[in-house]
Amino acid sequence: MAMLVLAALILPRAARAHEATLGVLEFREVRPGAFIGRWTMEPSIGAARVDLRVPPHCFLRLPEMNCGDKGLVGSITITNLGADMSAVLIKIIPISGEPRSYTISTANPVVSLLGAGAPTLETWVELARTYVNYGIDHILLGIDHLLFVLGLIWIVGSGWRLVKTITAFTIGHSVSLAAAAFGLIGVAERPLNACIALSIVFVAVEIIKQQRGEAGLTARYPWAVAFSFGLVHGIGFASALAGLGLERRLLPAALLFFNVGVEIGQLCFVLLVLALFWAHRRLGAVLPRWGDALPAYAIGSVSMFWFLGRLLRVLAIP
Repeated sequence: MAMLVLAALILPRAARAHEATLGVLEFREVRPGAFIGRWTMEPSIGAARVDLRVPPHCFLRLPEMNCGDKGLVGSITITNLGADMSAVLIKIIPISGEPRSYTISTANPVVSLLGAGAPTLETWVELARTYVNYGIDHILLGIDHLLFVLGLIWIVGSGWRLVKTITAFTIGHSVSLAAAAFGLIGVAERPLNACIALSIVFVAVEIIKQQRGEAGLTARYPWAVAFSFGLVHGIGFASALAGLGLERRLLPAALLFFNVGVEIGQLCFVLLVLALFWAHRRLGAVLPRWGDALPAYAIGSVSMFWFLGRLLRVLAIP
């Protein structure tokens, strides 16, 4: 019953898995307080539909923005973020000094522009708040990642065996996330997304094997499987950061905060699944025999659909 509830919650969003849209808006300062803005990555809803709100002392009519002597400091927000536009990166390129980047997301819809100069305490606090929230947002919108974790929980159950398995997955994706973010490894996005979908197909098959009384690879070596596929999923997490064009000097901190957000989101999901398991046992709900296998087949079917769709993109077949 618990698995059916989770599948019902997750699967309707399947078609949008990992298709959260981003936009990148760049403001280049051409004279003190005056900027020229342009979309370097336009969101799928179209630039004209983005409801951007800048500090009150700034006059905005793209491509021009004039903030006068006070400069571009204060709060900036986008009011119509949602499923069709999950995050927008604002890049500020001043006349002098280093470029700065800020991310406005559904989890963090307002950011404070801090002005030029070396990173201050406010900068670090803003960075932490932005990227922890973005990490939570990314994992909770990444339905394919959640389905893989759900499959692991289903196979290993609860207790220390689950703790070790989730820890192995965390270590795996943290290692590859860091390596990919620093440019030590790189995998093209389309093949990577196909591999992530295939990893969910794998755990779905493992679940069915377990239900038939067979001990699959995940049942025998759950932490090894979790670590191995964690490496694949971690590169997928890194792709979320790569598209944001972070400043190199802020990348280690942003990476740390983003990973913390991912872990918070993942932990919340694991606790939700365990709570549903507990409720299922307390209620003593009994499903027909075919109902036990239904979620595994549903997860496997959806992930195979993702895999085939992503494979066609790899092969560039329209």
